[in-house]
Amino acid sequence: MPVLNKSAMAIAIASLLLSASVYADSTIVNGPMGFNPIPSSAYSEITTDTDTLNNEPWVIPEGFSQSIVSDESDLDIYLANDWHDMNTVNETGKHAGRYLYRTHEVRGGAMGNDGNSARIDGASGGAVSVVDLKTGKTKEVVGRADWEALDGIVWTPWKTVLFAEEVITSARPDPDAPQATSGLVYELKLDKKNPTTAESVTVRPKLGALSHEGLEIDSKGNVYVIDEDRKGSIYKFVPTHYGDLSEGQLYALKVANGAKTGAAEWVALDMAQAQISARVAASTVGATQFCRPEDLERLGNTLYAVLTCEDVDNPANLSGVNAAGYNVGAVVAIELGKKPSVKYVVASGKNTPFEKHTTQTTGFAKVDNLASGPDGKLWMVEDNDYSDIWVFDPNSGDANNDGYKDGVNLFASLKDKPAEGTGIYFGKDPHTLFVNIQHSGTGNDKTMLITNRKAK
Repeated sequence: MPVLNKSAMAIAIASLLLSASVYADSTIVNGPMGFNPIPSSAYSEITTDTDTLNNEPWVIPEGFSQSIVSDESDLDIYLANDWHDMNTVNETGKHAGRYLYRTHEVRGGAMGNDGNSARIDGASGGAVSVVDLKTGKTKEVVGRADWEALDGIVWTPWKTVLFAEEVITSARPDPDAPQATSGLVYELKLDKKNPTTAESVTVRPKLGALSHEGLEIDSKGNVYVIDEDRKGSIYKFVPTHYGDLSEGQLYALKVANGAKTGAAEWVALDMAQAQISARVAASTVGATQFCRPEDLERLGNTLYAVLTCEDVDNPANLSGVNAAGYNVGAVVAIELGKKPSVKYVVASGKNTPFEKHTTQTTGFAKVDNLASGPDGKLWMVEDNDYSDIWVFDPNSGDANNDGYKDGVNLFASLKDKPAEGTGIYFGKDPHTLFVNIQHSGTGNDKTMLITNRKAK
């Protein structure tokens, strides 16, 4: 056993004590998805059985069921895994909640050079697909050879779909925005008579050339985006006219005094530079840099951002592993309004245990995607082996007065070791969670439902 210094030993002991307290608490997490936390990650339940990994890949609480919405037997776009990534449904309008839209995160500098971007039809590039949840029919809505690593997706209040590329350095320039050196945001307008068909797709370069993932929209029509870089910033686009993303101003979040938490402001960026590289534009104005921001979710007037490798005790550490060898990660809450402020609300070793795979220690690390729960809770899924789903209650108490709310509980864990849970999302049914599984060990990527049977 390696010898730890006193500080590292204290952290390790605190982690074990916190882990014990979390899993000893049998109090049901209330709400439409009310549950008793599962005791640990799926270390002891890892399996290679194909039937299990396809049909019951998650360890879930008692009273819940899991089922496949769509997999590669329904729609197989790519020669390798289809990399289902993020989800949204038509949240408003006619037949609201009926159609599930998904991005496919395939990537590659040239057609098929990674064994993933090559399509069954001989073409290449990213795609957006749709599942008719009433009939079960699945189809590709749109795909293009120049799209790389499509990731984030969101339904807009003006009834379009925004989706974006998660790529730091573009290899396939967009012909309508050739100046962009990173990923871009696109707006999909659907046929009013057939929402499984695209009427048009328009690039929105003024939302910044970045490694995009999280997309979120507030009640005023402002769009929030992130840059998934180890020195990535958080951005807000304010359109000149509501619902029109062709004109407007892009801002970057800047916390006062060079800190990562505290009072903050949104600083306007040079729009010409932002469309080439918003990362450069943000750096020029001293925007706050976080460690790999990935997803965004808004609950009321609070915007949450997940930071995959953030070490809250040592913000200068960009490795994603702390001094004691534990994996780290965090979520920040950004209070919107006239006086923005930022604070950590969930963090490894604070209100969640540390995680260490070498000792199979269950904990919170490399959290990737967020979902707004039907009961005001924040749902979080990890991007790592033994991918876990955690739930944070922002209205819970803080028994030890350390500034972190205590209500963080383990909901599910993935048995499919090489796979990653992603795209967690609640549609119109408050008792059902959508979650994708990509790069599955079975070679069959899929979209699944986890449902609270007790509430049905």
